[in-house]
Amino acid sequence: MHDMIEIPSATVQIGAPEHHLDEVARQQPYGRSWFEDEAPQHIRHIPTFWIDRLPVTNAEFAEFTEQSGHRTGAEQRGFGLIYGRDYWQDVPGICWRQPAPGVDALTALPDHPVVHVDHTDALAYAAWAGKRLPTEFEWEYAAHGPTWTAYPWGNSWNPAVANSAEHWAGPIADLTAWKTWWAERHALHGTLPATTKVGEFSPAGDSEFGVADLAGNVSEWTSSSYGGYDPFRRYDPALTAAMLHRYRVVRGGGWKHMRWQVRTTERMACIPRHSCFDLGFRCATDARPDNQQRG
Repeated sequence: MHDMIEIPSATVQIGAPEHHLDEVARQQPYGRSWFEDEAPQHIRHIPTFWIDRLPVTNAEFAEFTEQSGHRTGAEQRGFGLIYGRDYWQDVPGICWRQPAPGVDALTALPDHPVVHVDHTDALAYAAWAGKRLPTEFEWEYAAHGPTWTAYPWGNSWNPAVANSAEHWAGPIADLTAWKTWWAERHALHGTLPATTKVGEFSPAGDSEFGVADLAGNVSEWTSSSYGGYDPFRRYDPALTAAMLHRYRVVRGGGWKHMRWQVRTTERMACIPRHSCFDLGFRCATDARPDNQQRG
């Protein structure tokens, strides 16, 4: 298993400042209400914890399944969720072991983050490893430190240090440009995830604590239920519905997301049984793991 990094106890800024959310709303196609769940910025005290430096890989997940006999939700239902030419679709036989037809994850992608895992799968791995999933506030603190920054490395976007859509496509100004890139990529690679080896963008893309891949590569499950920071805020109706149904919080954005979705405060929400080709996880613990060096 990969090293874990100690994140010291601190009083932490959680959420994004209003001026940043105004800027995000101006730059991309979704309205301000879509990002309102990142506000208001507020202070939380977070006790010391340890977090995996890297997301869980295919090789690590394979060891877990071999020892535990665990079968993922995608394996049990017989299909995996991918984004097709124009929208999401289910593809028979796709799961963490076979992320694309004819592709064996262990042979071709052992050091890439595992995908096609739902919240139950992530919890099962964490319990087997003697760990847990991080809360969304722990995750955010590990990503930007005690004081807010838009990205783990600072406030300026840099496509060279994160596995995002713009790393592959160059600048993407709007949804139309993203769809053009996506159509070209889908025609060449189909369902194959564009994940990279975990830590490939380290250390340039790391947070101040040395935690890697917190922006892009794969989105990551947390243990937290999705809710608003302020009960008096007005959110996009889709976000309000997710809050009412207590979806789980997903953080970090993945390889097919634009720069706005891989920010440290971006909050996504998924039903626990959801899994797809750009969603993975990493683990955390409350106590210092055995044989670990202090961060």
